[in-house]
Amino acid sequence: MAKKPVVDKDLCTGDEVCVSIAPDVFEMDDDGKATVKDSEGDDESVIQTAIDSCPENAISWKEE
Repeated sequence: MAKKPVVDKDLCTGDEVCVSIAPDVFEMDDDGKATVKDSEGDDESVIQTAIDSCPENAISWKEE
């Protein structure tokens, strides 16, 4: 089963830490919140670093 990163928009405060770590995976939307633009845009370890670095714990893995 594959897993994909998801952003909880209610928790995201727009710090852009995830975008700075994994710009090929995350981007900021028009509301200043992070969003996933390509869940396979980088290695799983890089995505995990972005998840671990989120100050609001707004990113997690979702099993697909």
